[in-house]
Amino acid sequence: MQKRLGWVMVVMLFTAGGISFLDRAALSIVAPMILRDLNLSTSSLGIIFSAFFIGYSLLCFLGGMAGDRFGPKRVLLWAMVLWSLFCGLTAASTTFVSLLVIRVLFGMAEGPFLSNANKLIGNWIPVRRRAMAISVAQSGTTLGGAIAGPVVGVIALSYGWRVSFIAIAAIGILWIIGWLLIGKDAPAARAVAVRGDHAVARPVDAETRSLGSYLRQPAVLAIAFAFFGFGYLLYFFLSWFPSYLTMERHLSIRDMSGVSMLPWLMGFVGYIAGGVASDWILKITGRAVFARKIVLVIGLLVAAVCVALAGFATAVWSAVALMGTSIFFLYMSANSYWALILDMIEEARVGAVGGYVHMFGNFAGVLAPTATGFIVQQTGSFTSAFALAGVIALSGSICIALFVRRPPCKQEAAPHDEPHQGAEMNSGSGLAN
Repeated sequence: MQKRLGWVMVVMLFTAGGISFLDRAALSIVAPMILRDLNLSTSSLGIIFSAFFIGYSLLCFLGGMAGDRFGPKRVLLWAMVLWSLFCGLTAASTTFVSLLVIRVLFGMAEGPFLSNANKLIGNWIPVRRRAMAISVAQSGTTLGGAIAGPVVGVIALSYGWRVSFIAIAAIGILWIIGWLLIGKDAPAARAVAVRGDHAVARPVDAETRSLGSYLRQPAVLAIAFAFFGFGYLLYFFLSWFPSYLTMERHLSIRDMSGVSMLPWLMGFVGYIAGGVASDWILKITGRAVFARKIVLVIGLLVAAVCVALAGFATAVWSAVALMGTSIFFLYMSANSYWALILDMIEEARVGAVGGYVHMFGNFAGVLAPTATGFIVQQTGSFTSAFALAGVIALSGSICIALFVRRPPCKQEAAPHDEPHQGAEMNSGSGLAN
């Protein structure tokens, strides 16, 4: 029963992730309409895209700390309540300033989601299934991105862009009702570390290392920088790829809505493939950190090369194919950032460290949309913007390869932890080769 309930939590997180990206992608889908109705320039639109991530980044770290203190169930509930509210209020925007403020608040509301989702998975799912659980839970984001094009496009064309945001907010309300009925922090009402096939109780007041000692570790900083590279490529794609298809490739909104589904669907497959690959490598090698690292490095590297090449594509189909391949490999790496945190950080600090890494990753969400808007305005082309996204993602892959060599010091593994996992975590040499 406990195992089944854990996977019910994963399915709920999958659904919430889908709603979160349906919310986020909606603005990029209806961007041409908003440009016309609110009389915005492309650089102004880039600032609006970035505004979401200013708020988002601010609450990633604080939201993770809140999850450690109050439990992920409560934090996830309030996050969904607030982000649904501000998504609906987007429909009331009439000026650049009003849209800017709403997007900042909307981003703040979504900020705590992933770090608390990761903490919840750490509470419920054993190590040997953890990467797969993260992939399933977070792959909802790619599904949300995939259906955003046709769903938001059809609603916007039929009833206007404002109605599309109200409809998405209503979906969030339905999730809130389900979460109130089903959501639980952990299998038991005490601090629990789930490792291997055992749920090992830890006293709430057990000695824990200071948060600062983790945040200064080179490995944690490397994961944060790599997540920045992941985020730059992702948010470049999320914010500007639909506009690229309409502005540079001259597709209609209807055609763009259909074409833009392909990369997201490939990302969904990549998410699942990454989880399967990571847990399979763990099973073969018995080394969790190594398994996460190898999938991350290869995935981010290939994604970087493909997005750079997409900028030089001469046909719509080749640009979409290259971008789809890039998103596939990008999302193959996606579970690894979070799985590394669960594998390397003690349970009491997972939320805060996850939020810290997530905050760094989402600084890219502030930079990528604005930088792309100015690059396109100055050059009249997206080519340089594609190349920049590739270079930044490549740098993140190199960072993981060079610096995630030894896990930060962690409390001694409990006696019933899986032997190979405890040995790797505490030997300090799990990635020496």
